[in-house]
Amino acid sequence: MNIETARFNMIEQQIRPWEVLDGQVLSLLSVVKRENFVPLAHKALAFADMEIPLQSSGAKGQCMLAPKVEARLLQDANIQATDKVLEIGTGSGYMAALLAQQAASVLSLEIDPALAQSARTNLQNAGIANVEVRQADGSQGAPADGPFDVIVLSGSVPEVPQHLLNQLKMGGRLLAIVGEDPVMRASVITRNGETQWQTSEPWDTMAPRLQGFPEHNRFSF
Repeated sequence: MNIETARFNMIEQQIRPWEVLDGQVLSLLSVVKRENFVPLAHKALAFADMEIPLQSSGAKGQCMLAPKVEARLLQDANIQATDKVLEIGTGSGYMAALLAQQAASVLSLEIDPALAQSARTNLQNAGIANVEVRQADGSQGAPADGPFDVIVLSGSVPEVPQHLLNQLKMGGRLLAIVGEDPVMRASVITRNGETQWQTSEPWDTMAPRLQGFPEHNRFSF
């Protein structure tokens, strides 16, 4: 099976059935070459319905999200051409590349230095110039660079910290996968006022944890 057939099958068999029907998003998945962001050891899995491990010294379980999860997050983000976007968890740089095709600018934070450098290389090779990859603890966000129209967490968290919500513009939205194994939900949180946020949870999924976000205390008896 050639690459373009595999890409087509990924879109038609994995992503469309997951209610990703936005024509612009589906087009981006054809244009941005996912295989160029996959570690060499896992190239054969570039279009598989699975998370792909990212090999990096110091990486602790980091991976690319499954294609359908990336696509659904992108659709729900509803990125506009003037949007200033913050991504937390750069990984391979693929999600940043997708966001950059729709947004004015993307700041992507990656806690692992080797992954951050690899993502910069991947984005440069793809000719994408409106993404800054910064090696940083993304759990704190980037308050000095905000406020942001959109914040995307490319992994799961136990809960969304208030200090990240405070970095949204009025009308801005944060997307995250929130919860504990085995129940996690995609959360779209929109800032409607200085101290007002509205949350919707449109779908369920599972995703690996982002580093730096504190877990809930677990009591055992």
